[in-house]
Amino acid sequence: MTEAVTIRGAGIVGLCVATELINRGVAVTLRDPAPSPGAHGCSWWAGGMLAPFCEGFTAEEPVVRLGQQAADWWQAQGVEVIRRGSLVVTLQRDRRELDQFARRTTGHRLVTGEDLAALEPHLADRHDRALYFTDEAHIDPRAALLHLRKRLEDTGARFEQSDAAPTGPVIDCRGLAAQDTLPDLRGVKGEMVILRSRDVTLTRPVRLLHPRFPLYIVPRGDGVFMLGATQIESEEKGRASARSVMELLSAAYALHPAFGEAEVMEIGADARPAFPDNLPRITRKDEMIHVNGLFRHGFLLSPAVARMTAGLVTRENETSELVHEDHG
Repeated sequence: MTEAVTIRGAGIVGLCVATELINRGVAVTLRDPAPSPGAHGCSWWAGGMLAPFCEGFTAEEPVVRLGQQAADWWQAQGVEVIRRGSLVVTLQRDRRELDQFARRTTGHRLVTGEDLAALEPHLADRHDRALYFTDEAHIDPRAALLHLRKRLEDTGARFEQSDAAPTGPVIDCRGLAAQDTLPDLRGVKGEMVILRSRDVTLTRPVRLLHPRFPLYIVPRGDGVFMLGATQIESEEKGRASARSVMELLSAAYALHPAFGEAEVMEIGADARPAFPDNLPRITRKDEMIHVNGLFRHGFLLSPAVARMTAGLVTRENETSELVHEDHG
């Protein structure tokens, strides 16, 4: 299974797997019903945070460990990786939330006063302390998707606009659309808002802890911010509820009141594919390999998952903690 492979799905997982296979000399064809990366998939609405240590608050250990490969991988592909760490803050009344976050994560240090003001001056007058995760990073996910596709086209990968199932060796990276063959795959809805504000400057992702609606906000440059994200057990796509958007905007306003005057540029919603344990799986059955279930960790875990999948295809490494054999 090393001469030529067809990948179903050209979202973040499919593009990363194709990149690893091309690097190993495997001919690749990618099939996707959409003509190009865009608002048809949850990859387009990602935050782009490469924050494995922060994710350790709720995620399993493999997410933290494997996610630490992501920043170097993206940089090696020519994607701009902004390595300024990330901050976690809370409102004064929720200080215990920050203490709990600190106990359950690693890779951070507490910053206060002048140190916090030096990192993010626009937060210092609203928040008196924060956790600073120095080794985390972020990227622009839309730019990364377009860059990977162009790079694959330049290195010989073929793209076909089709949702038909191909014959021969296939890697299925269709996300939630693969429920037709992966019955335990579920959807987790996420809603996001893109804002533009000339009155707030942030240079790194910031998470605001809140008992009801925690928030992350990622700077995209030129006053643009990605604001997210809800997490709802639902397979509904494309419709953001008024309540969710109000909660996200309220949290942004609590982070800094200037966000109350920001321009709302986009509102988006999609469903992330997840298995019951919220960990990705590489499932091999005959000549078919399914790569799925990256949940909210698409850009963080796709590099590690893609390496494992390519190793399985080329038989460089047929064993992996994420590989499942389906003999049914």
